[in-house]
Amino acid sequence: MTLAIETVNLTKTFGSRQALRGVDLAIPTGSVFGVIGPNGSGKSTTMRILLDIVRPTSGSATVLGRSPREGGIGLRRRIGYLPGELILEGRVTGRALLTHYASISGPVSPSRVADLAERLGLDLTLPVRSLSKGNKQKLGIIQAFMHDPHVLVLDEPTSGLDPLVQQIFLDLVREARESGQTVFLSSHVLSEIEQVADEVAILREGRVVTTSTVERLREVAQRRVRASILEATPGEVTAHLNTIPGLNGLTVATAPDGTLSLTGTLEGEPDAFVKALAALHVHDVSIEMPNLEDAVLQLYSESDAEIAASGITTTPSAQEATR
Repeated sequence: MTLAIETVNLTKTFGSRQALRGVDLAIPTGSVFGVIGPNGSGKSTTMRILLDIVRPTSGSATVLGRSPREGGIGLRRRIGYLPGELILEGRVTGRALLTHYASISGPVSPSRVADLAERLGLDLTLPVRSLSKGNKQKLGIIQAFMHDPHVLVLDEPTSGLDPLVQQIFLDLVREARESGQTVFLSSHVLSEIEQVADEVAILREGRVVTTSTVERLREVAQRRVRASILEATPGEVTAHLNTIPGLNGLTVATAPDGTLSLTGTLEGEPDAFVKALAALHVHDVSIEMPNLEDAVLQLYSESDAEIAASGITTTPSAQEATR
C-alpha cells in the first residue's frame, strides 16, 4: 500500500503547551481520511506541519514521500490546502484572487475554475470584501481544488456553508477520491466524515485515541431503543429484559394511558433485544441506527483502558502499513 501522508511519533510544543503527543498516521493514496477532535486536540497543528507552516518538535512527517521541509515549492504545488481560519485579500475580485493563486500553485484550466464556481454558486466578478462568510469559504474551496492536486488538506472546509453547498462539497471530495487524489480533512460536522471518509482518526489532547473505519466505529456505537408495552407491569418487563447482553440504562415507566414506556441503549446487534420483545405485547418500538457521532462522543469521554476494552480495532500503524 502506497502512503500519501505518513506521520511517525509526531510531537509539537508551543512554549509550555504540548499540542501534539506522538501522532502516528498512515493515509493511503487515493483515500479520504477524516480527523475528528474538539478544539485544541491538534487537528490544525498536524495539518500545518504537513504544509511546513510550522515544524515539529520531534518525530517525522512525509507527504507524497517527501518531508514538508525538504519538498519545498515543488511539493506544495502538489497539495491543495484550505486553512481553518481563511483570510483573503478583499480589494480584488474573486476571479483576480484565483488568478493570483494559480500563478503560485501552477497551471489551472479556466474551465475548471468556471465549473467549480458554477457548482458552488459563486459569482467571481464580485469584490472579495463584499462576499459573505459562506461565499468566501466557497472561494477557499475553489483555490484548493482548482489545480487538481495530488493531496487535499482541508481544515474545517464546510464552515459557513449552507446544507445544500455542503453536499456539493462532499460530491467534490468523492470525485477527488475517484480520480486517485488523497483527501485529508477535519470537521466538527460528524455526519460529513461519516458520509465520505474511508478511515477516521479521533484526536484528544494531542494524541490519536484511535484510528478506525467508519463502519467499525458504528459497530461499537450504542443504539437508542424505545418501546411501548401493553398488558405488563414495570417489574415484569424489567426482569424479562435485564438479561439481554448489551442493553444499558433500561428504564420502564407507566404512561398516563397505562402503557409502559421503555427506553435504553443497546450495544451490538439488536437481534437478542428484538427476540425478547417478541414475548411481550408490543404497541410500538423504535431502534435507532448507530452513528459516528455516538461513537465519537463515547470515545471522547472514555479512558484509554475503556477504549481498548471497547473492541475497536485500529488500522495499522504508519510503519506496519508499508510492510
